[in-house]
Amino acid sequence: MNAQRLAVITGGSSGIGLELARQFGRHGYDLVIGGQDSPKLGGAAALLRRETGRQVWTAPADLAQPDGVERFYERVRGIGRPVDAFCANAGVGVGGGDFSQTDLDAELRLIDLDVRSQVHLTKLIVRDMAARGSGRILFTSSISALMPGPFEAVYSASKMFIRSFAEALRNEMAPKGIVVTALLPGPTDTDFFHRAGMDGTPVGDGAKDDPAEVARQGFEALMADRHHVIAETLKTKVQGAATNLMSDPMLAQVHRRMSEPKAARRQALSQQPSSGSLVFMGTGLALAALLTTAAIVRPGRRMGGDARNGHYRS
Repeated sequence: MNAQRLAVITGGSSGIGLELARQFGRHGYDLVIGGQDSPKLGGAAALLRRETGRQVWTAPADLAQPDGVERFYERVRGIGRPVDAFCANAGVGVGGGDFSQTDLDAELRLIDLDVRSQVHLTKLIVRDMAARGSGRILFTSSISALMPGPFEAVYSASKMFIRSFAEALRNEMAPKGIVVTALLPGPTDTDFFHRAGMDGTPVGDGAKDDPAEVARQGFEALMADRHHVIAETLKTKVQGAATNLMSDPMLAQVHRRMSEPKAARRQALSQQPSSGSLVFMGTGLALAALLTTAAIVRPGRRMGGDARNGHYRS
Protein backbone atom coordinates (compact mmCIF):
# COMPACT_ATOMS: atom_id res chain seq x y z
CA MET A 1 0.00 0.00 0.00
CA ASN A 2 2.79 2.43 0.87
CA ALA A 3 4.39 1.85 -2.56
CA GLN A 4 1.31 3.38 -4.17
CA ARG A 5 1.56 6.77 -2.45
CA LEU A 6 2.62 9.65 -4.69
CA ALA A 7 3.89 13.11 -3.71
CA VAL A 8 4.21 16.02 -6.15
CA ILE A 9 6.67 18.79 -5.29
CA THR A 10 7.11 21.96 -7.33
CA GLY A 11 10.49 23.67 -7.12
CA GLY A 12 11.85 20.24 -6.25
CA SER A 13 15.33 20.41 -7.75
CA SER A 14 17.03 22.35 -4.93
CA GLY A 15 16.60 24.06 -1.57
CA ILE A 16 13.53 23.41 0.55
CA GLY A 17 11.78 21.65 -2.35
CA LEU A 18 14.55 19.05 -2.73
CA GLU A 19 14.55 18.49 1.02
CA LEU A 20 10.77 18.04 1.01
CA ALA A 21 11.18 15.44 -1.73
CA ARG A 22 13.72 13.64 0.45
CA GLN A 23 11.28 13.62 3.36
CA PHE A 24 8.47 12.15 1.31
CA GLY A 25 10.77 9.62 -0.36
CA ARG A 26 12.14 8.43 2.98
CA HIS A 27 8.58 7.95 4.21
CA GLY A 28 7.53 5.69 1.38
CA TYR A 29 6.23 8.07 -1.27
CA ASP A 30 7.10 7.92 -4.94
CA LEU A 31 7.86 11.38 -6.27
CA VAL A 32 7.15 13.84 -9.04
CA ILE A 33 9.45 16.86 -8.88
CA GLY A 34 9.02 20.02 -10.92
CA GLY A 35 11.41 22.74 -11.99
CA GLN A 36 12.41 24.88 -14.93
CA ASP A 37 16.00 23.66 -15.40
CA SER A 38 15.75 20.20 -17.00
CA PRO A 39 19.38 19.11 -16.40
CA LYS A 40 19.25 20.23 -12.76
CA LEU A 41 15.91 18.49 -12.35
CA GLY A 42 17.32 15.29 -13.82
CA GLY A 43 20.27 15.40 -11.43
CA ALA A 44 17.98 15.87 -8.46
CA ALA A 45 15.81 12.96 -9.58
CA ALA A 46 18.84 10.67 -9.88
CA LEU A 47 20.00 11.71 -6.41
CA LEU A 48 16.57 11.03 -4.92
CA ARG A 49 16.37 7.60 -6.55
CA ARG A 50 19.74 6.64 -5.08
CA GLU A 51 18.97 7.99 -1.61
CA THR A 52 15.38 6.81 -1.21
CA GLY A 53 14.97 3.88 -3.57
CA ARG A 54 11.65 5.33 -4.75
CA GLN A 55 10.35 5.95 -8.25
CA VAL A 56 10.96 9.56 -9.25
CA TRP A 57 9.48 11.34 -12.26
CA THR A 58 10.44 14.80 -13.46
CA ALA A 59 8.02 17.44 -14.75
CA PRO A 60 10.00 20.30 -16.30
CA ALA A 61 7.80 23.36 -16.80
CA ASP A 62 7.75 27.13 -16.42
CA LEU A 63 4.93 27.53 -13.91
CA ALA A 64 4.96 31.30 -14.37
CA GLN A 65 3.15 30.62 -17.66
CA PRO A 66 -0.43 29.26 -17.69
CA ASP A 67 0.41 26.70 -20.37
CA GLY A 68 3.36 25.59 -18.22
CA VAL A 69 0.96 24.86 -15.37
CA GLU A 70 -1.26 22.84 -17.70
CA ARG A 71 1.73 20.88 -19.05
CA PHE A 72 2.89 20.14 -15.51
CA TYR A 73 -0.55 18.86 -14.54
CA GLU A 74 -0.86 16.72 -17.66
CA ARG A 75 2.56 15.22 -16.93
CA VAL A 76 1.36 14.27 -13.44
CA ARG A 77 -1.92 12.86 -14.75
CA GLY A 78 -0.02 10.87 -17.38
CA ILE A 79 1.64 8.83 -14.64
CA GLY A 80 -1.77 7.32 -13.99
CA ARG A 81 -1.70 7.48 -10.20
CA PRO A 82 -3.60 9.69 -7.75
CA VAL A 83 -1.72 12.49 -6.01
CA ASP A 84 -1.66 11.77 -2.28
CA ALA A 85 0.41 14.82 -1.33
CA PHE A 86 1.07 18.08 -3.17
CA CYS A 87 3.76 20.56 -2.10
CA ALA A 88 3.19 23.97 -3.67
CA ASN A 89 6.75 25.09 -3.12
CA ALA A 90 7.93 26.88 -6.29
CA GLY A 91 8.60 30.59 -5.86
CA VAL A 92 11.00 33.47 -6.40
CA GLY A 93 11.83 36.73 -4.64
CA VAL A 94 12.64 40.24 -5.84
CA GLY A 95 14.65 42.69 -3.77
CA GLY A 96 17.68 44.93 -4.13
CA GLY A 97 15.94 48.28 -3.91
CA ASP A 98 12.77 50.09 -2.97
CA PHE A 99 9.62 49.70 -5.06
CA SER A 100 10.48 52.67 -7.29
CA GLN A 101 13.78 50.97 -8.19
CA THR A 102 12.95 47.27 -8.59
CA ASP A 103 12.17 45.70 -11.94
CA LEU A 104 8.46 45.63 -12.81
CA ASP A 105 8.72 42.65 -15.15
CA ALA A 106 10.48 40.64 -12.45
CA GLU A 107 7.76 41.54 -9.94
CA LEU A 108 4.95 40.63 -12.34
CA ARG A 109 6.67 37.31 -12.98
CA LEU A 110 6.92 36.83 -9.21
CA ILE A 111 3.14 37.31 -8.97
CA ASP A 112 2.62 34.86 -11.84
CA LEU A 113 4.74 32.18 -10.15
CA ASP A 114 4.20 32.80 -6.43
CA VAL A 115 0.46 33.58 -6.62
CA ARG A 116 -1.31 32.88 -9.89
CA SER A 117 0.33 29.52 -10.60
CA GLN A 118 -0.33 28.37 -7.04
CA VAL A 119 -4.05 29.03 -7.49
CA HIS A 120 -4.09 27.48 -10.98
CA LEU A 121 -2.21 24.27 -10.16
CA THR A 122 -3.85 23.79 -6.78
CA LYS A 123 -7.28 24.12 -8.42
CA LEU A 124 -6.45 21.29 -10.83
CA ILE A 125 -5.00 18.99 -8.19
CA VAL A 126 -7.52 19.69 -5.43
CA ARG A 127 -10.44 18.80 -7.69
CA ASP A 128 -8.99 15.31 -8.10
CA MET A 129 -8.38 15.02 -4.36
CA ALA A 130 -11.92 16.18 -3.56
CA ALA A 131 -13.41 13.64 -5.97
CA ARG A 132 -11.37 10.92 -4.26
CA GLY A 133 -12.08 12.18 -0.74
CA SER A 134 -8.47 12.40 0.47
CA GLY A 135 -5.20 14.26 0.02
CA ARG A 136 -2.64 16.51 1.66
CA ILE A 137 -1.40 19.92 0.49
CA LEU A 138 1.61 21.80 1.87
CA PHE A 139 2.06 25.44 0.84
CA THR A 140 5.48 27.03 1.28
CA SER A 141 4.74 30.50 2.57
CA SER A 142 7.26 32.46 4.69
CA ILE A 143 7.72 34.19 8.01
CA SER A 144 7.47 37.29 5.79
CA ALA A 145 3.75 36.52 5.61
CA LEU A 146 3.47 37.76 9.19
CA MET A 147 4.70 41.32 8.57
CA PRO A 148 4.97 44.06 5.94
CA GLY A 149 8.15 43.58 3.92
CA PRO A 150 9.92 46.79 2.86
CA PHE A 151 12.52 46.24 0.11
CA GLU A 152 10.78 43.02 -0.92
CA ALA A 153 7.24 44.37 -0.79
CA VAL A 154 5.76 42.27 -3.60
CA TYR A 155 7.34 39.05 -2.31
CA SER A 156 6.06 39.57 1.24
CA ALA A 157 2.58 40.39 -0.06
CA SER A 158 2.62 37.21 -2.16
CA LYS A 159 3.47 35.13 0.90
CA MET A 160 0.68 36.81 2.88
CA PHE A 161 -1.64 35.72 0.08
CA ILE A 162 -0.38 32.13 0.24
CA ARG A 163 -0.78 31.93 3.98
CA SER A 164 -4.36 33.26 3.82
CA PHE A 165 -5.13 31.02 0.84
CA ALA A 166 -3.85 27.95 2.70
CA GLU A 167 -5.86 28.72 5.83
CA ALA A 168 -9.05 29.26 3.80
CA LEU A 169 -8.59 26.06 1.80
CA ARG A 170 -7.91 24.15 5.00
CA ASN A 171 -11.32 25.19 6.29
CA GLU A 172 -13.11 24.54 2.99
CA MET A 173 -11.49 21.20 2.20
CA ALA A 174 -11.58 19.55 5.64
CA PRO A 175 -15.07 18.07 5.11
CA LYS A 176 -13.76 16.54 1.87
CA GLY A 177 -10.91 14.71 3.60
CA ILE A 178 -8.12 17.06 2.48
CA VAL A 179 -5.48 18.33 4.90
CA VAL A 180 -3.89 21.71 4.16
CA THR A 181 -0.83 23.09 5.99
CA ALA A 182 1.21 26.28 5.52
CA LEU A 183 4.99 26.13 6.03
CA LEU A 184 6.48 29.46 7.15
CA PRO A 185 10.29 29.29 6.97
CA GLY A 186 12.57 31.99 8.25
CA PRO A 187 15.74 32.93 6.32
CA THR A 188 16.97 29.59 4.96
CA ASP A 189 20.31 28.51 3.51
CA THR A 190 19.37 28.33 -0.19
CA ASP A 191 20.08 30.40 -3.31
CA PHE A 192 16.93 32.45 -2.68
CA PHE A 193 18.57 35.66 -1.47
CA HIS A 194 21.20 35.68 -4.22
CA ARG A 195 18.58 35.13 -6.93
CA ALA A 196 16.38 37.81 -5.36
CA GLY A 197 19.19 40.40 -5.60
CA MET A 198 19.53 40.61 -1.81
CA ASP A 199 23.25 40.02 -1.44
CA GLY A 200 24.68 42.75 0.79
CA THR A 201 21.60 43.03 2.98
CA PRO A 202 21.66 41.97 6.64
CA VAL A 203 19.25 39.10 5.99
CA GLY A 204 21.05 38.06 2.81
CA ASP A 205 24.44 37.99 4.53
CA GLY A 206 23.27 36.72 7.92
CA ALA A 207 22.91 33.27 9.47
CA LYS A 208 20.38 30.96 7.84
CA ASP A 209 18.24 28.02 8.88
CA ASP A 210 18.91 24.50 7.59
CA PRO A 211 16.61 23.64 4.64
CA ALA A 212 16.63 19.96 5.63
CA GLU A 213 15.27 20.81 9.08
CA VAL A 214 12.76 23.27 7.60
CA ALA A 215 11.49 20.49 5.33
CA ARG A 216 11.34 17.95 8.15
CA GLN A 217 9.23 20.26 10.29
CA GLY A 218 6.97 21.04 7.33
CA PHE A 219 6.48 17.35 6.54
CA GLU A 220 5.73 16.48 10.14
CA ALA A 221 3.26 19.36 10.48
CA LEU A 222 1.42 18.20 7.35
CA MET A 223 1.25 14.62 8.59
CA ALA A 224 0.05 15.81 12.00
CA ASP A 225 -2.73 17.90 10.41
CA ARG A 226 -1.37 21.22 11.74
CA HIS A 227 -2.64 24.36 10.11
CA HIS A 228 0.80 25.99 9.98
CA VAL A 229 4.33 25.68 11.24
CA ILE A 230 7.03 28.34 11.65
CA ALA A 231 10.40 26.71 10.87
CA GLU A 232 12.96 25.94 11.89
CA THR A 233 15.07 27.34 14.77
CA LEU A 234 13.80 28.54 18.15
CA LYS A 235 14.92 32.05 17.16
CA THR A 236 12.73 31.96 14.04
CA LYS A 237 9.77 30.57 15.98
CA VAL A 238 10.08 33.27 18.65
CA GLN A 239 10.36 35.97 15.98
CA GLY A 240 7.22 34.64 14.35
CA ALA A 241 5.30 34.56 17.61
CA ALA A 242 6.52 38.04 18.55
CA THR A 243 4.82 39.52 15.47
CA ASN A 244 1.52 39.12 17.35
CA LEU A 245 2.74 41.66 19.91
CA MET A 246 3.94 44.42 17.56
CA SER A 247 2.20 46.96 15.35
CA ASP A 248 2.50 46.79 11.56
CA PRO A 249 4.54 50.04 11.39
CA MET A 250 7.02 48.65 13.92
CA LEU A 251 7.18 45.30 12.09
CA ALA A 252 7.79 47.12 8.81
CA GLN A 253 10.71 49.01 10.36
CA VAL A 254 12.17 45.81 11.81
CA HIS A 255 11.90 44.13 8.40
CA ARG A 256 13.47 47.16 6.72
CA ARG A 257 16.55 46.88 8.90
CA MET A 258 16.96 43.28 7.71
CA SER A 259 16.24 43.75 4.00
CA GLU A 260 17.41 47.26 3.10
CA PRO A 261 20.46 47.35 0.81
CA LYS A 262 23.50 49.10 2.24
CA ALA A 263 23.44 51.86 -0.40
CA ALA A 264 19.78 52.62 0.31
CA ARG A 265 20.46 52.65 4.03
CA ARG A 266 23.26 55.20 3.66
CA GLN A 267 21.00 57.40 1.52
CA ALA A 268 18.19 57.23 4.08
CA LEU A 269 20.31 57.85 7.20
CA SER A 270 19.05 61.39 7.60
CA GLN A 271 15.44 60.19 7.42
CA GLN A 272 15.74 57.32 9.89
CA PRO A 273 14.38 57.57 13.45
CA SER A 274 16.72 58.96 16.04
CA SER A 275 19.05 56.56 17.81
CA GLY A 276 16.83 56.84 20.87
CA SER A 277 13.82 55.74 18.82
CA LEU A 278 15.75 52.80 17.40
CA VAL A 279 16.86 51.75 20.84
CA PHE A 280 13.26 51.93 22.02
CA MET A 281 12.12 49.88 19.05
CA GLY A 282 14.83 47.29 19.60
CA THR A 283 13.92 47.10 23.27
CA GLY A 284 10.29 46.55 22.30
CA LEU A 285 11.25 43.68 19.99
CA ALA A 286 13.42 42.12 22.67
CA LEU A 287 10.62 42.45 25.22
CA ALA A 288 8.17 40.88 22.78
CA ALA A 289 10.54 37.96 22.24
CA LEU A 290 11.03 37.50 25.97
CA LEU A 291 7.30 37.57 26.63
CA THR A 292 6.72 35.08 23.85
CA THR A 293 9.45 32.78 25.11
CA ALA A 294 7.97 32.92 28.60
CA ALA A 295 4.55 32.03 27.20
CA ILE A 296 6.04 29.11 25.30
CA VAL A 297 7.83 27.57 28.26
CA ARG A 298 5.46 28.42 31.14
CA PRO A 299 3.98 25.16 32.45
CA GLY A 300 0.30 24.78 31.69
CA ARG A 301 0.17 27.85 29.42
CA ARG A 302 -1.80 27.24 26.23
CA MET A 303 -1.24 29.14 22.99
CA GLY A 304 -3.84 27.52 20.76
CA GLY A 305 -1.60 24.58 19.95
CA ASP A 306 1.78 23.01 20.49
CA ALA A 307 3.89 26.18 20.61
CA ARG A 308 6.94 24.28 21.81
CA ASN A 309 7.28 22.79 18.35
CA GLY A 310 6.22 25.91 16.53
CA HIS A 311 2.84 24.41 15.65
CA TYR A 312 -0.52 26.02 16.24
CA ARG A 313 -3.65 23.98 15.80
CA SER A 314 -6.79 25.40 14.28
